[in-house]
Amino acid sequence: MANASPFAKVEPLPLSEVRWTDGFFFDRFELCRTQMIPSMARLMTGTNYTQFLRNFEIVAGLQNDGRVRGANFNDGDFYKFLEGAGATLAVTNDAALQKTLDDIIAVIAQAQRTNGYIDTWVQWRMQETNSHIAPFSDRNNWEVYNMGQLLTAASVHYRITGKTNFLTIARKAADCLGDVFKTPTPELALHDMCPAHYMGIMDLYRVTGEPRYLELGKKLLAMRDLVKDGTPDNQDRIQFGKQTEAEGHAVRANYLYAGAADLFLETGDTNLWKPLAQIWTNVVAKKMYVTGGCGALYDGASPDAASYQSGITKVHQSYGRNYQLPNTTAHNETCANIGNALWNWRMFLATGEAKFMDVVELEFYNAIPSGGALDGTNYFYTNPLRVTDPLPTELRWSRTRVPFVGSFCCPPNLVRTIAESAGYAYAKSTDAIWLNLYGGSLLETELAGEKIKLSQETEYPWSGRVRMKILECGKKEFALRLRIPGWGKVFFVSVNNQPELARPETGAPKYFEIRRVWQAGDFVDLDLPMPVRVMEANPLVEETLNQVAFQRGPVVYCLESPDLPKGVKISDVKIPSDMDLRPRFDGRLLGGVVVLDGKVLTRAGEGWNGKLYREVQPEKFQTNLVKFIPYAVWQNRGAAEMSVWLPRN
Repeated sequence: MANASPFAKVEPLPLSEVRWTDGFFFDRFELCRTQMIPSMARLMTGTNYTQFLRNFEIVAGLQNDGRVRGANFNDGDFYKFLEGAGATLAVTNDAALQKTLDDIIAVIAQAQRTNGYIDTWVQWRMQETNSHIAPFSDRNNWEVYNMGQLLTAASVHYRITGKTNFLTIARKAADCLGDVFKTPTPELALHDMCPAHYMGIMDLYRVTGEPRYLELGKKLLAMRDLVKDGTPDNQDRIQFGKQTEAEGHAVRANYLYAGAADLFLETGDTNLWKPLAQIWTNVVAKKMYVTGGCGALYDGASPDAASYQSGITKVHQSYGRNYQLPNTTAHNETCANIGNALWNWRMFLATGEAKFMDVVELEFYNAIPSGGALDGTNYFYTNPLRVTDPLPTELRWSRTRVPFVGSFCCPPNLVRTIAESAGYAYAKSTDAIWLNLYGGSLLETELAGEKIKLSQETEYPWSGRVRMKILECGKKEFALRLRIPGWGKVFFVSVNNQPELARPETGAPKYFEIRRVWQAGDFVDLDLPMPVRVMEANPLVEETLNQVAFQRGPVVYCLESPDLPKGVKISDVKIPSDMDLRPRFDGRLLGGVVVLDGKVLTRAGEGWNGKLYREVQPEKFQTNLVKFIPYAVWQNRGAAEMSVWLPRN
């Protein structure tokens, strides 16, 4: 993502030019570097739960004992981990980690076939007696997805280290894909499933400049239109250019939208932008949770995709109907939430519009960090908005973070996202630096041939006060563009203590520009007041009817059972109409967070005793002081009940 694209309004910055120095993102980067990556490395180089590196060693002939085992998308998840580990080198330049990555890359190179094909699950099974498996014979072997993750991981590694060892493997793999899909057919088109390879091919094109990779990206996306009898589950029920709503598997959908946005950035094809804009509006207005979560349904059917019974197909980990946003059974896979950030980042690069970065920010403070525990070793696969004890029904995926699940796609995805998070903080255009995410950070880049060095000092998101300091600059005029989030009803800006702006706003997200000839030592203060906002959902969202949630700045809050009086359950709580919540920073709680203190109404209701309905019971409420915590850090104090939405009294 670090190369200028011809149809981008804004240019991303290399990871080598920006780093976190303090606060929320710095803490998570350090957790990723010191805990998440080392613990995941032990898991992925071992054989305890499943196999990742060992599968490559077996296929490469370096291990004669054992067999390839694990999910057939394990290769792709291993590449995501390598990408995340490699991304930290932009900050640490860790020689030991570089050697470890080089050793692993050498094994991958030995496992790769001479024609560029690499997929350990398929390669091993091709060696088995009477095996009918062949490359690209079954879309459910996930080869294209795996190779797509390889292309991105290798491109990131090359950008940071300058080494070509991983890039050489990626180029061979991409050329293999080019050969296989040289003449697209409806059968080949079925392999465009969970299309991480769209982004991967564009990443490879940007670091190599090879036109054949751009042409391959165009061909693969166009190939989707050849699918016959497609399904909403894989977004190929109708041609992409005719789609107006998000449907089906939310990870696959968001990867598709991000990949299509990548292709738009390189081609300017308006036939891509039209569906992207319509689908985006559908998601944010009708299908996205208040936390940024995506993919409401785990298993279900798609009764709206066809008017005839035989045309009804399954949906899996899927966007639901408009306004279908259940809380207890919400799936919200961490990968889908990350995919939403990837998509919105590319939409921002294409337009420079703040509304897309608002979604990225929402994800980065809520739905994405929720996927990992504060110990750096345990993870959610799903991210519900409500958990009760007991649950109303047995659910397939745990509501407790665990070190491993059979579908181990989310943890390494979280690792690479946190490791690369600084890359979203800033961007630039011809004569402007864009400040997208606020956090203690240091930027060193060039603008119009002159070196720019800038720092941020802030306690964001716990405080809306941000100071930007110009540490070094040239003599040319340039602009600072400060993102004003949609929740920022009022904001104040000053330059060197001289007021620049102080007026109420409408709440529409925007970038506020300050253009001048800067001098080293200049500083800009941005103040974004953060009142607690009481949120309600559209009444068509039936599961949150007459309920409220709380948000302060970009942070969505929840109530968790450890913060309730003994014996009181989440279902016993109601929110009084005159609720007054007071923000308070607690440095000893959950790594240091702002909590919201307030009084709620609680009742010890009569048990339901297995009844589905009953007459309304007289309610005797007590008033209890509780604290609400950020949703991102719930369930770090053991198994607990939790809810983002609570009923109004």
